[in-house]
Amino acid sequence: MILGRLLSLLPVLFGLCVLSFVLLSLVPGDPVTAMLGMEADPAAIAALRAKYALDDPLPVRFLAWFGQVLVGDLGRSIQTGRPVTATVGAALVPTLQLGLAATVVSLLIAIPAGIVAAARRNSLADLAASVIALFGLSLPSFWLGILLILGLSISVPLLPSSGYAPFLQDPGAAFAHLVLPALTLGAAMAASTMRMTRAAMIEVLATDYIRTARAKGLSRRRVVWRHGLRNALLPVVTLVGLQLGQLLGGVVITESVFSWPGIGKLTVDAIFARDFPVVQGAILVTATLFVLINLATDLLYAVLDPRLRTRR
Repeated sequence: MILGRLLSLLPVLFGLCVLSFVLLSLVPGDPVTAMLGMEADPAAIAALRAKYALDDPLPVRFLAWFGQVLVGDLGRSIQTGRPVTATVGAALVPTLQLGLAATVVSLLIAIPAGIVAAARRNSLADLAASVIALFGLSLPSFWLGILLILGLSISVPLLPSSGYAPFLQDPGAAFAHLVLPALTLGAAMAASTMRMTRAAMIEVLATDYIRTARAKGLSRRRVVWRHGLRNALLPVVTLVGLQLGQLLGGVVITESVFSWPGIGKLTVDAIFARDFPVVQGAILVTATLFVLINLATDLLYAVLDPRLRTRR
């Protein structure tokens, strides 16, 4: 099953490569002119265009680039000359750290709140959780980030307002820099995850096997947390997987607010600089991670639901 799913991802990634390459070729502007300036020597411009094969026909350029991709070479940045693999890899590590931390924050908030809201439906706790979730869905992430900076970095200087520190060099500083952006993204994720958890738990708690478990004398806590939660997690896992995949390429606003050197900020900077090899590499890496996360989500279904492991 795993091998079949991996093979089915290959056409998706190939189609994405073709689409991104064609769309980037249609973007107005010359990367060489953006790099050297309008007053650059025409001979220097021609030499640099020849170096990056920008004058070749589009199919020829795509085949040359795709052949390099197949051997793990994403080319070199037009702006810096560094390998795209190293550039994207350096930006991917902070984004992965931020995405995983935001997901942990979201689950720590959303799962207990959704379970309590479902178990105590139409109570004050349910109403409070629903109102907080509505605010979380309505608040823009950049505005919440600015509020957290004002509250926890300026008014009460507990945490740094921006920047990034590698975990291996200074774990304490890395954790301190990670808290605010992770809270910003995690709060937005927690709102939708809590609503999904609540809806799934309400549906599960109304099933016959839950009523049978209660009739046999099992405690309410055991019925909810042991028997109900596991079956209610399937739609929640789907949502969390999609959210994590989106975080890998869609956190550019939060990364900009907190000066976080992630792949989203790298992609936007490369677009403005017309550094197309970096843009293509970032898109390909992000898309690959996205489909792999979806694959991991599907495999997690088999862990949560034993019926999916049965061969027919």
